[in-house]
Amino acid sequence: MASQAFEISSIPQVVRLFARSLQPTSIADYVALVIAAVIVAGYLTRGTLWDKPDPYYHIYFERPQQRDGVASSQAQAQRNIAKKLSETDKRAVIFWGSQSGTAERFANYLAKEVQSRFGLGAISADLSDYDSDSIAQLSGGQLAIFILSTYGEGDPSDNANGFWDWINNGSPDALPDLQYAAFGLGNSNYKYYNRVVDVVVEALKKKGATLLLPVGKADDAERSTDEDFLSWKDDLFAMFRNRLGMEEQVVEYQPTIVVTEDDSLTPIDLHHGEPTHSRDNPKAAASCSPIRPLSITNPRELFQSSERNCVHMELDLAEHPEIHYKTGDHLAVWPTNPESEVEILLTVLRLQDRQDIPISLKSVDAATKLQIPTPTTIRALFYRYLEICAPVSRSTIQGLATFAPSPDARLRVLKLGQDKDSYLSYLRKNHLTLGRLLKLASPDEPWAKLPLSYLMEALPLMQPRYYSISSSSVLSPRRAAITALVASDYVPENQEQKINGVTSNYLLALSQSYPATAAAEMQAEKSVRPQYDLFGPTNLLQGTKLFAHVRKSKFKLPIQSSCPIIMVAAGTGIAPFRAFIAERAKLHAIGKPIGEMILFFGCRRPQEDFIYREELEQAQAAVGRDVFKIITAFSRVQGQDKVYVQQRVREHGKQVVNLIEEKSASFYICGRASMAREVGFSLGETMKEIKGWSDSEVKSWGEGLKRTGKWKEDVWG
Repeated sequence: MASQAFEISSIPQVVRLFARSLQPTSIADYVALVIAAVIVAGYLTRGTLWDKPDPYYHIYFERPQQRDGVASSQAQAQRNIAKKLSETDKRAVIFWGSQSGTAERFANYLAKEVQSRFGLGAISADLSDYDSDSIAQLSGGQLAIFILSTYGEGDPSDNANGFWDWINNGSPDALPDLQYAAFGLGNSNYKYYNRVVDVVVEALKKKGATLLLPVGKADDAERSTDEDFLSWKDDLFAMFRNRLGMEEQVVEYQPTIVVTEDDSLTPIDLHHGEPTHSRDNPKAAASCSPIRPLSITNPRELFQSSERNCVHMELDLAEHPEIHYKTGDHLAVWPTNPESEVEILLTVLRLQDRQDIPISLKSVDAATKLQIPTPTTIRALFYRYLEICAPVSRSTIQGLATFAPSPDARLRVLKLGQDKDSYLSYLRKNHLTLGRLLKLASPDEPWAKLPLSYLMEALPLMQPRYYSISSSSVLSPRRAAITALVASDYVPENQEQKINGVTSNYLLALSQSYPATAAAEMQAEKSVRPQYDLFGPTNLLQGTKLFAHVRKSKFKLPIQSSCPIIMVAAGTGIAPFRAFIAERAKLHAIGKPIGEMILFFGCRRPQEDFIYREELEQAQAAVGRDVFKIITAFSRVQGQDKVYVQQRVREHGKQVVNLIEEKSASFYICGRASMAREVGFSLGETMKEIKGWSDSEVKSWGEGLKRTGKWKEDVWG
């Protein structure tokens, strides 16, 4: 007790001694105390005296129609699809999940046609615009149609992510009254061909929904997407007639867009073709930088060939501090249509003298979103807003008959549009764009009665093309390089006609225009390519620039530089690996440990299209051949058998598997989807050989690696 009393009585003295030790004894102490007091005061007054919440912050995330004092309950009602159908007196909703715009185009077209043919009012609905729960409120007299694309590793489109989460969760038997049809868009070169529509249909079945006809599926690998959709649409309409008892009407063209010329508008009021991100998909927009005009530097030709081109160029980010990229990200290039195709279309429509007249656009149906900026001009439409070089579907050709300038022209388009064999035969011998088709059908008389609204409904919107960035953000943070193979193929049965890739040839034209470069001189010796408007809308691109933005990617190096990496690429698929290898070589140069690297690379001939060969060999010499191995496959060497990268992966399969299994290596594939599929198959065969696994065990192993991020693919087509 005495000891405890002593300790208690000593406390005030200890406190005094402690306080005395905290008293400032110098100017530095006083300064420190002032700084500490300011920090504490700032922390305590945050949100009251400073850094107050912006009461209008929410406006950045609202749609324009929600800004004018619309109540929360009304906003929620706008996201209820059942209420939307009731308010607009519609009986059908066509939901679309689209990554490139094709599913959206089909949905818009179908909504219009079911109205004109069957009098069935329909809404084309972006899945992200409506709460998925409200689908359960659709009544028995209403119909849902799902048009869903699959991309990547069997993933849904960005605008379908919310619906995807909902459809794969929730209670069973939640949709007993739902009647629906479904069509999927996919590519059989990919491992998970049309997985999204398959998963959705299976989930809807479990929830008690009724599928009215077999699921339709498009296969872009066969270039038959439009034909597949037309075939399924015929089955859908047969179901309308035979099962639902609907009467089909004579189809007359009913525009969904009203186009009005308005001379009172001045150039400053107009949209001249500047690309913008869609406001309808916040998640997709969040993964992208702003779109800016970026200056091109250091363009050069990579192929040692007089017949083919491969362009390397760097985009200068220095003028745009808001744009950043990380190694492995994508750069999206917004192209323009070639001048020759624009001129053909303007001529056949007799619009040369009206191309700069201001026009205003308005949706006939308030439920239909207008996708093209307004007001604008015909010039902007044809150069930058519409894909006028896109293949023309038979359904579009059939619709042209109504506006034919002569009976002969009408017969010509009907023959192509109604006869599938004639259509396919023509495609084998001719490059078919809308302008060329109109000129062929009526070489002497212009299509003066063809409304602009029809073109805007029939042609897809211009979309950006994505390129894997081939530079390292560590070594070149303010310059993003891209590597583009210039696409140019002959028509199958006509070697006098070429089909030129719009964007890659645009990049080639830009590289040729770059002043005083050896690349420009080299390019000039090659074959003549399409010409483009390189100055852009209101001369925004003057000085060798292009519109572009950066999109985030998950195709990244391992966090630990000591982790081994295995890279498989063919052609320009080497682009991101150029960045990976350069970054690892730099780490090695400054004394950081790096893991073993193996590059499998395939091309035609070592002396012609082995791009970045010198850089790769220099990196190999710098880090050592025991650390970095290059394994090549050449498919066009005279006197030798064709060899592809998947064969090399099979030959070295045990080494690859050992690195993955024993050293936790990361496995990467970049290139065409068909190549990636074959590489996966080769690696699977190795696993069967080593471990005696079944197909299901190999599949489970591969999917496990992908889930953990140890197997990554960046593939296309």
